[in-house]
Amino acid sequence: MDGIFSDLGLKFRNGTILTKLLFLNIGVFLLIRLVGVVLMLFNAGEFPLPLSMPASPELLLRRPWTVLTYMFTHYDVLHILFNMLWLYWFGKLFLAFFNERQLAGVYLLGGLAGALAFVAAYNIFPYFRDMAGFSFLVGASASVMAIVFAVSFYRKDLEIDLFLIGRIKLIYLAIFTLVIDLLAITSNNAGGHIAHIGGALFGIWFASRIREGKDLTTALNRLIDRCVNLGKRKPKMKVKYKRGETDYEYNARKRQEEMELDAILEKLKRSGYESLSAEEKKRLFDASKK
Repeated sequence: MDGIFSDLGLKFRNGTILTKLLFLNIGVFLLIRLVGVVLMLFNAGEFPLPLSMPASPELLLRRPWTVLTYMFTHYDVLHILFNMLWLYWFGKLFLAFFNERQLAGVYLLGGLAGALAFVAAYNIFPYFRDMAGFSFLVGASASVMAIVFAVSFYRKDLEIDLFLIGRIKLIYLAIFTLVIDLLAITSNNAGGHIAHIGGALFGIWFASRIREGKDLTTALNRLIDRCVNLGKRKPKMKVKYKRGETDYEYNARKRQEEMELDAILEKLKRSGYESLSAEEKKRLFDASKK
């Protein structure tokens, strides 16, 4: 048993940000279900989901952490299953064009946009106003929609294969899901559909700004870096003497760099400059100055 947990811990630490997001969502889901089972065994009722985000501004002020925790919280099996499948598929597509820090930023900011849309709708529209006091939001759907729409509107020519349908442009699938959410805005899951729309709108905004050279996730990632490094001590300065490369090591490094540059040039020739990630564009630019 210890070996299983050690293996999972190693995969989490060494995995990509996509892997970490999947692990976090699944881990929180299992914890919630386990606590729920224990409470029911003692006739204490169902788990009240203190991680879910309320639509009521007054209650939200007393539970501000839920603005973040709700986007990692699921209770129904099908809910987390479909959300994690979409996150895995479209997260992989996202990483083909952007880096991991941008994926984390779009996930979090898309979730915040969905939360804002949810609270605003339930307190502005008369149809929802009477329900705001007992309405709550859970799930990663808004964050996932932000990722889907970011990729779809950044690469509008991108096609995917759908079962029984065949090849279709990803942007058509994204627009179809947005229309479904708009039509279902007064359904039993109105809050979820409203959050989807908020996340989708952020994804579109991210794609339009990144084309102009502006990354909407930069400020958030800097804030996260500061929070992570806040409690860390600055290491004392140490002087290290770097051993010179041998001829073999130098030649091996140069061959590796040439292979990586050839792969970038091949991708540029095949899919165009916009298909390159930010890191690939930088490496291409650095190589052009040599």
